[in-house]
Amino acid sequence: MSNSSTATKLNLQIRTAWLQLNSPCLGEDVSIVMQLGFLGILMLHFVWRGLCLLCNHRTNINIAEKGAEKYPIGVKCSFSYKASIVCCTLLLGTHFIMLLMLLNGSGSHCKSMVPVVSEEIMQVISWAINLIAIYKILNNKCIKFPWILRTWWSCSFLLSIFRAAIDTHFIITNLSRIRVRDYADFLGLLASICLLGIAIRGKTDIVFIVPNGISEPLINKKSEKHSESKSLSLYGKATLLQLITFSWLNPLFAVGIKKPLEQDEIPDVDIKDSAGFLSRSFNESIKQIRERDGTTNPSIYKAIFLFIRKKAAINALFAVISAGASYVGPYLIDDFVNFLTEKRNRTLWSGYLLALAFLGAKMIETIAQRQWIFGARQLGLRLRAALISRIYKKGLLLSSQARQSRTSGEIINIMSVDIQRITDLIWYLNIIWMLPIQISLAIYILHTTLGLGSLAGLGATLMVMACNIPITRIQKRYQSKIMETKDDRMKATSEVLRNMKTLKLQAWDSRYLHKLESLRKIEYNWLWKSVRLSAATAFIFWGSPTFISVVTFGACMLMGIQLTAGRVLSALATFRMLQDPIFNLPDLLSVIAQGRVSADRVASYLQENEIQSDAIEFIPKDQAECAVEIDSGKFSWDPESSIPTLDRIQLEVKRGMKVAICGTVGSGKSSLISCILGEIQKLSGTVKISGTKAYVPQSPWILTGNVRENILFGNPYDSCKYDATIKACALTKDFELFSCGDLTEIGERGINMSGGQKQRIQIARAVYQDADIYLLDDPFSAVDAHTGTQLFEECLMGILKDKTIIYVTHQVEFLPAADLILVMQNGRIAQAGRFEEVLRQNIGFEVLVGAHSQALESILTVESSSRTSQNPIQEGESNADPISNAELLHTKHDSDHNLSLEITEKGGRLLQDEEREKGSIGKEVYWSYLATVKGGALVPIIILAQSLFQVLQIASNYWMAWASPPTSDTKPKMEMSFILFVYILLAVGSSLCVLVRAMLLGIAGLSTSQQLFMNMLHSILRAPMSFFDSTPTGRILNRASTDQSVLDLEMAHKLGWCAFSIIQILGTIAVMSQVAWEVFVIFIPVTAICIWYQQYYIPTARELARLAGIQRAPILHHFAESLTGAATIRAFDQEVRFSGVNLGLIDNHSRPWFHNVSAMEWLSFRLNLLSNFVFAFSLVLLVTLPEGIINPSIAGLAVTYGINLNVLQASVIWNICNAENKMISVERILQYSNLVSEAPLVIKECIPPNNWPEIGTICFKNLQIRYAEHLPCVLKNINCTFPGRKKVGVVGRTGSGKSTLIQAIFRIVEPREGSIIIDDVDITKIGLHDLRKRLSIIPQDPTMFEGTVRGNLDPLEQYSDSEIWQALDKCQLGDLVRAKEEKLDSTVVENGENWSVGQRQLFCLGRALLKRSSILVLDEATASVDSATDGIIQKIISHEFKDRTVVIIAHRIHTVIDSDLVLVLSEGRIAEYDTPAKLLEREDSFFSKLIKEYSMRSQSFNSLANLQN
Repeated sequence: MSNSSTATKLNLQIRTAWLQLNSPCLGEDVSIVMQLGFLGILMLHFVWRGLCLLCNHRTNINIAEKGAEKYPIGVKCSFSYKASIVCCTLLLGTHFIMLLMLLNGSGSHCKSMVPVVSEEIMQVISWAINLIAIYKILNNKCIKFPWILRTWWSCSFLLSIFRAAIDTHFIITNLSRIRVRDYADFLGLLASICLLGIAIRGKTDIVFIVPNGISEPLINKKSEKHSESKSLSLYGKATLLQLITFSWLNPLFAVGIKKPLEQDEIPDVDIKDSAGFLSRSFNESIKQIRERDGTTNPSIYKAIFLFIRKKAAINALFAVISAGASYVGPYLIDDFVNFLTEKRNRTLWSGYLLALAFLGAKMIETIAQRQWIFGARQLGLRLRAALISRIYKKGLLLSSQARQSRTSGEIINIMSVDIQRITDLIWYLNIIWMLPIQISLAIYILHTTLGLGSLAGLGATLMVMACNIPITRIQKRYQSKIMETKDDRMKATSEVLRNMKTLKLQAWDSRYLHKLESLRKIEYNWLWKSVRLSAATAFIFWGSPTFISVVTFGACMLMGIQLTAGRVLSALATFRMLQDPIFNLPDLLSVIAQGRVSADRVASYLQENEIQSDAIEFIPKDQAECAVEIDSGKFSWDPESSIPTLDRIQLEVKRGMKVAICGTVGSGKSSLISCILGEIQKLSGTVKISGTKAYVPQSPWILTGNVRENILFGNPYDSCKYDATIKACALTKDFELFSCGDLTEIGERGINMSGGQKQRIQIARAVYQDADIYLLDDPFSAVDAHTGTQLFEECLMGILKDKTIIYVTHQVEFLPAADLILVMQNGRIAQAGRFEEVLRQNIGFEVLVGAHSQALESILTVESSSRTSQNPIQEGESNADPISNAELLHTKHDSDHNLSLEITEKGGRLLQDEEREKGSIGKEVYWSYLATVKGGALVPIIILAQSLFQVLQIASNYWMAWASPPTSDTKPKMEMSFILFVYILLAVGSSLCVLVRAMLLGIAGLSTSQQLFMNMLHSILRAPMSFFDSTPTGRILNRASTDQSVLDLEMAHKLGWCAFSIIQILGTIAVMSQVAWEVFVIFIPVTAICIWYQQYYIPTARELARLAGIQRAPILHHFAESLTGAATIRAFDQEVRFSGVNLGLIDNHSRPWFHNVSAMEWLSFRLNLLSNFVFAFSLVLLVTLPEGIINPSIAGLAVTYGINLNVLQASVIWNICNAENKMISVERILQYSNLVSEAPLVIKECIPPNNWPEIGTICFKNLQIRYAEHLPCVLKNINCTFPGRKKVGVVGRTGSGKSTLIQAIFRIVEPREGSIIIDDVDITKIGLHDLRKRLSIIPQDPTMFEGTVRGNLDPLEQYSDSEIWQALDKCQLGDLVRAKEEKLDSTVVENGENWSVGQRQLFCLGRALLKRSSILVLDEATASVDSATDGIIQKIISHEFKDRTVVIIAHRIHTVIDSDLVLVLSEGRIAEYDTPAKLLEREDSFFSKLIKEYSMRSQSFNSLANLQN
């Protein structure tokens, strides 16, 4: 024991001697060095300016004269400018007075007068220079304060902090009174803090009033065009004080407390936070890196560093100040306990000064912490906006190969999840600078209190950190796997949602549901591994202070270092402070790992190949005769393939020519159009284009919005031109029957439009562009015969007669009018010439023509057999007919997708704004979340475990404080070894409680997340088709990705932290009230104010969080749409406009998000101030209470806990608010967990026989169908019977109800009245799967899924390979698939884009051939194939389904003409129903008129064909 006391005395002597020798003049020495540096830099600056003035003397005179003319007559000084003058004057004044006092003999801590007087003289000179420089700012019209001033103000602040710390130390150590000099230093500190704020903001904000009375603010040119939006930004025009206190948000809270906020009530973001500004800035960073490194693919990491470095440096400064200030409390605890112990020998003033030092440190920590957290959030927003805009622009430029290698789901995941992770990394960046400072300060404090015992503490800290590093590595691997599995699940989910109608028609929805469940299961397994590891990390986090304290105290005991109460408490407070850096290190490493993975994914995406910029050569119109010229062209979709897609392409298209492209399926027709657009990789040759171009793709691309917006496509509205376009594209009648005309909103991907309407809207878009060259890829396939003729005559040969048109067509009747016909075969132009020339060559064209002639012949045969005489129909006769005039009763009737159209009621809108709850989140949402797993039984166990941990931890600290002696001279109450043993027992118990709590929380959170996901998945996949028609996939995907991620990884922890922080603060209050119950006097009203603040904050913050969630979906939705239509966007040269729309959507999301995080800081700042006030009050109370009333050791314990009171109180409110914000994700998932469901898939009581339907008789009895309760019926009183094993054709004008009838057979829409009976079974009485499995359909839009050929033909794995090969041979695909290496396992990419549309249609036929149902429905099934292939398909169907019921909807009349019966629908009613021969006998019949139209249209072609024969 004597050895330990000797060591302690020696240590104290050395420490005191060191302080006496070195400290007194340290402040003056540091100050002189800093000021000499400042004056030196200033001198160099003036020398440089002088040289510049000498060189440009004449120029400057001219500028000065010009400036004199425009010199303003008035100046409006800003608050920042005035504050800088006041602060500099105050500092000049105080230092001048101090100089006078020193010269009059006033004393100082430093005994040598030379450094003291020198320092004050230099301070006076420095601040005088400052004032002169500030005055010169007016003359120079500076936008910002000069950098040299701002640097000096920052250094001055650090110097003032240093001086204040030294003064405090001397007052406490020497027990001296506060002198005038100390007051002056404190005043200087306040002025320096103000100047630091001005230096960080940087702007002068001076406004000059010029002679004409206009105020001219100092803004740079770049921001002038944004000045309008800037005026609307609350943050942009905030004063310094408002920026510190976040009171610039007050106007927003004033609105938010009165009513739920709407998007248009949220102020704009500042210019520097706007997507446009950030996008340009990031592009400049990339450009700089590219130029500096001389590379085409600049490093994304370097670009991000360059982009964020200035703002990150300011944040780092705040973070470092905050970290430093947070350790002042633990440093002063020993002094405070000593003060309480020796109160009779101390003055009260020294106690109050200690309390003031505690409070001052807390205030600096609060301000700095709030600023760095806000700054990090703001920087995250900026980086996110910049990266999203960059990813979007890249998406518009991806080459076809890159596009095929990356699915939409994957790219959207990069934009949503990966960008979020990179912005999270920005938040954690500041911890990198804070960690070394926190650990260094902690070890320093331990060293001053425990001497060499601190080394044991350092060793234990490093050991805990070392344990975390391997855990982090494993966690990184888990995170990568979680991201990969999430990608796979999102890709599959996106595909399922996109093709939902096909899945329902084919009864494959259960199969794909199982696929999604199995993908989720894989993801869940990785999540579970990650959760287990997180539980281990939590155990280390909560147990680390205990472990380090046990090691340190044990080492001290072994070394004989006396453990007094003050030292123990100081050490305990330090260990609790160390908890943050220890925990932050693995967290930081984990976030760096996640961020690195995400940044690599973004980088690899941004480095993908783009479409060739030099693929096309644009020639000015006056320099070229040809509109399009291809010379020796060789092109390939896959550059690595040995066989090019197109080869030896030689083409010259003169201005005004009409060029038709025809050929069999897969011959390269669409690829030829793509090579003119520059979409396909050019291997050799040249492509020259002269003039603007417009493009109509084969698969219609329609944007969400109204019809007019789709047609105008960014061009100004010209009524004459618009009306002419509408008329030429046969859209007039459609508009008359839409509820809101051309302002009717189109659903996602045009779901509430029929195929023909979408195609015509596309053509109208191209026509309205008034381009020089028109590229039309099979524009007539989706329209009926009458509309096709009208389009060809009035559009191609009418309004576009003087334009160059290159069109792909399968309709041979449109070929004779072409100036040039190109016949494609195996990727080459096999024949070229006019119709007569090509027909004479007999190379293959005659096969197409022959097939068409046969089809026409079959029609004419039926016609002539029905009537002996056939009068030629007069043009216009069909239009005069009232039935013909009834074209398009309602859009929705002929939708190829069913609709829940509520157009009439909702003003032409199918897609409504996303549903948004308002007001507080309901208790039922919390209860649903908590009670999902085991009815919430785990929740009380988790809370009990955390409470036990808190009790045991407080008990262990209380034990150490109570049992340790108050001073070195006092003997401990019992043996130190026993004290330590009890402490270890309590500590181990508390750590085990944490382990139990962490494991249970992880299990409960993940199980809940899994259960809610499954509920949502089942609910969505069982929803009726109307739900998918009226809900953009972006909304569903947003819930399945972003919201689900919150549930998987965050939600349980957020709710857990709410409970844990409340338990912690209750423990802290209990400890503090043990010492001085009077604290409650202030604590209760302050708590009431805190609750009031929270209640005031929550309504605004909740709506901001909801709006931010809702505004995220449009960004993803617009991006997904743009990716799909990238070729069209590029063809119309609309990249800039679409990028602009994207920037607008980013800003729409940034506004609520930015104000939401700002609002959180607004609340946190106020709560921190209030808790600082409580802490200060309790300190003053402890100082003021007479000696003997309180135990100094326990009082010290109260202070130890009280230091964290501000953090705890803020964390309670912050966690509650954060949990409520995150709870919105639960609310959104629950919204989609209780959707209205379709009828049951299987009804056990009514399972039809295995051989049903045997004959295939379909009987409609009084069938009435409507899409919504308030809408009129689409099908009215349909009474007819389709006999079994017969072929029935269904025809009618667009909108007559053909597709609705088909949907009714499959129960995609349910009958309102009446019934459909198939082979004596009422289909509404049986399960949906029992019905749909027994029927086959070949839909209008051919659908293929990512995977293999086998998987696409037989996803349920019901058939053998030989059966699949037979089906492939029958549908003309056998040879094509055999030619591929993988045969049946050949790859099918997303949407089947590596197969032509015609080939996809043949695959759909293959599915039907495999299924061999008794009933087959063809819905425009051969629209995308040429006449020859169509003929083959018809023969296959006739042969394979000759003893089956076949229902055909077709625009090609010859596919219906050989039917046994024809049903003609008009306005939802049966107009005619009989055999084709009987219907043709009546000349006035609807069917006769359709036949005549078709034969007339083909008359010119037919005569030409006959001439050749």
